[in-house]
Amino acid sequence: MARGATFVCQSCGAVSSKWVGRCEACGAWNTITEEAGAASGPPSKSPGKGRRLELVSLQTDEAEPARVLTGVAEFDRVLGGGLVPGSAILVGGDPGIGKSTILLQALAALGRNGKRVVYVSGEEAAAQVRLRARRLGLADAKVDLAMETSLKDILATLDAARPEAVVIDSIQTLWSDAVDSAPGTVSQVRAVCQELVRFAKRRDCALILVGHVTKDGQIAGPRVVEHLVDTVLYFEGERGHQFRILRAVKNRFGPTDEIGVFEMTDKGLAEVPNPSTLFLTGRDQWSNGSAVFAGVEGTRPLLVELQALASPTSYGTPRRAVIGWDTARLSMVLAVLETRCGLGIGGHDIYLNVAGGLKIGEPAADLAAAGALISSVLGRPLAPDCVLFGEIALSGAVRPVGQSDARLKEAAKLGFKRAICPPGAKADGIAVTSVNTLGELVERIRNSDV
Repeated sequence: MARGATFVCQSCGAVSSKWVGRCEACGAWNTITEEAGAASGPPSKSPGKGRRLELVSLQTDEAEPARVLTGVAEFDRVLGGGLVPGSAILVGGDPGIGKSTILLQALAALGRNGKRVVYVSGEEAAAQVRLRARRLGLADAKVDLAMETSLKDILATLDAARPEAVVIDSIQTLWSDAVDSAPGTVSQVRAVCQELVRFAKRRDCALILVGHVTKDGQIAGPRVVEHLVDTVLYFEGERGHQFRILRAVKNRFGPTDEIGVFEMTDKGLAEVPNPSTLFLTGRDQWSNGSAVFAGVEGTRPLLVELQALASPTSYGTPRRAVIGWDTARLSMVLAVLETRCGLGIGGHDIYLNVAGGLKIGEPAADLAAAGALISSVLGRPLAPDCVLFGEIALSGAVRPVGQSDARLKEAAKLGFKRAICPPGAKADGIAVTSVNTLGELVERIRNSDV
């Protein structure tokens, strides 16, 4: 059977028989590259029958997988309580966001606790890694380094070293001689990841892979890579802010959407055990257009400031700019405010920002965003000791959200005295004002009753 050339999308991994400018599967432009094709023709039949599998019951006396604490509490929190031996973890993030830094800190903490750990770099020389370790105060940590891109050599080294945890930085730089394509291509990334995950399961070693991200923030390479690993973490943050958010988007051993908060310092990434106080630091409490949102990220309640600015536009089409929130939800909230509440916003440029570089995805932020927008349009500030949360329907109704008690308890713990939220929420130590419709919130802000 002859082997021919195939054309593979480097964004989604779709295969086509000829080159095209736009991938038909994901719609990306100029991502189709030629790679060596697999053998053509129907698959060969295996001689004989397959072996019979042993079927087991759901009930078991086996204990839960043992975990190894890295010593970096926020990192362990996102993982669900520490590293699970034999698990594979994929960490993605923008260049320079701090992926290598946090992983080197975690390996150093494991090494100081007597664990055998290995750091394999395919991008940096040993001198560069040592320089970073010295800057972070980790020069004395027991971390074994290897600078290599050949998968065969890396696996031979790891088989001999038998580490308990290993970091591969990054998966796109490695290559396997079993695949006839360049490093970083879909075929290479898929094959390399499969071999490394197989090694981790066989040797009961915690494997951490670093992955590059594309322009839209997704981990580069085929989606099958994310399916191969047990946990997928994204490292988020704005270059202009010192805060970094480590977010779990997939976790077979813990909750998803859990976050860990770090602060970038000259000594590396420092943990932030109470991020709500950090995100609210420096807030101009009596400024209009500012509202405090009581949110939940994973299992952690989190308070963050939403800032809105509505200014008269000088163009025919008003501008809408959003940082840290969904643009589509902003458009929906603006439409409800204008159509259901009669608030004149059509002639204004609208700017919305989530302070601190945090990205909010839950619908519960609708009411806080609306409160900030109403405050800016009417020129009336919200009370500095008030928090808001709730989902807004297209009818203008305010709908309840989950974990209301946890949100209110976090607000009360940080000294907030009042909350505006959907009906049914209550907690000790904070006065709750229920609103059934968005129009009620508009009237309250207009009458300075917030």
